[in-house]
Amino acid sequence: MTAVACGIDWAQDHHDVALVDTNGVVVSSARISNNAAGLSQVLAMLAEHDPEGGKLPVAIETSQGLLVAGLRSADRQVFAINPLAVSRYRDRYRSSRGKSDAFDAMVLANILRTDVEAHRPLPQDSELLKSLRVLTRAQQDAAWDQVTITNRIRTVLRMFFPAALEAFERGGRHRLDSPTARIVLAAASTPAAAAALTVDDLASMLRTAGRQRGITAEADKLHSLLGSEQMRQPAAVEDAMGLQLQGLVRQLDAVCQTLEQLEHRIDDVFTAHSDAKIMTSVPGLGVQLGARLLAEIGDDRSRFADARALRAFAGAAPVTRASGKSSFVHARRAKNDRIAATGYVWALAAVRHDPHWNARYRARRQAGDRHVAALRRLFHLMLGKLHHCLQHGTIYDPTRAFTNLAGNPA
Repeated sequence: MTAVACGIDWAQDHHDVALVDTNGVVVSSARISNNAAGLSQVLAMLAEHDPEGGKLPVAIETSQGLLVAGLRSADRQVFAINPLAVSRYRDRYRSSRGKSDAFDAMVLANILRTDVEAHRPLPQDSELLKSLRVLTRAQQDAAWDQVTITNRIRTVLRMFFPAALEAFERGGRHRLDSPTARIVLAAASTPAAAAALTVDDLASMLRTAGRQRGITAEADKLHSLLGSEQMRQPAAVEDAMGLQLQGLVRQLDAVCQTLEQLEHRIDDVFTAHSDAKIMTSVPGLGVQLGARLLAEIGDDRSRFADARALRAFAGAAPVTRASGKSSFVHARRAKNDRIAATGYVWALAAVRHDPHWNARYRARRQAGDRHVAALRRLFHLMLGKLHHCLQHGTIYDPTRAFTNLAGNPA
């Protein structure tokens, strides 16, 4: 019997598959294992009930994983359905709110049977772009981890070793995540150990961290700050907190090294992509920021029908809630958080380095917008211009992008 849609409810060790016909009746179902044999089984089911070959769409609640990769490698059109949307559809078929894996697979299949136009298939990005996305997301996660661990180190130091904060943040030129701070704190994780360091020891550490000039003066300064008189915890408590600090420093060191490796790899992969020149031609976008943005947007030109769709995906388009005489406009919460996090940095960099965007920012501030609101409006406009450049394969041209700057501050 011919099927019109397939739904897969995925789990860690198995997946439930359901195929439905034009009336929503399940014509085939199975529970497959999460391995190559399971993938072969579901592909055989699709081939059996898909006489046209490759036309039967597949709905699943994730866009990642080996099963999705296998289906896409077999040229199957895969739709990643938001689990929140699936929960809404579930009430349509069972008011008792009962659920099971096989039932959810049937619901997913019926979503495509009835409302396939309301959902988007996964984009057909190139293999190079997919690898870039893995790298940039790993880099962004590592950067967030770096901030988290650094904050934890700062908290620990404030509790038992404030002289280190004075030396590396307030009184020195080194951040806590700098190579110098990591090397010194790894060797002297307690006030007692820091006080035992000589100027020559600190000078050697500065050289190891890559310092080439002013080593003696900087070593003298660190020696004075780290050996200054301060309040102390009891010896046993101080040793315990020093051990805790050493563990955090090792974590931070590993994250910083990973970030450095990822940045070099991202540079190579991004510059090899055909869209790299377009991305870096836009003000505020360098290699790392441009790579992060391109990885999330993708290189499938059919993914976003217009700039409005891209803005909604990035969270740059506001949402209006209107009922009767009331109307409320607020920021979009359902969005790609990675692009949204990049957007603020991008807009700020463009304002600082490009006179056209700086003038647009000043115009918005004079119109009454606060700093963040002005940057959000700029991000909204910048995405539209970037979308135009990517769709037409053209380099960013400020003379065409700002033809109406004097007459329209919006």
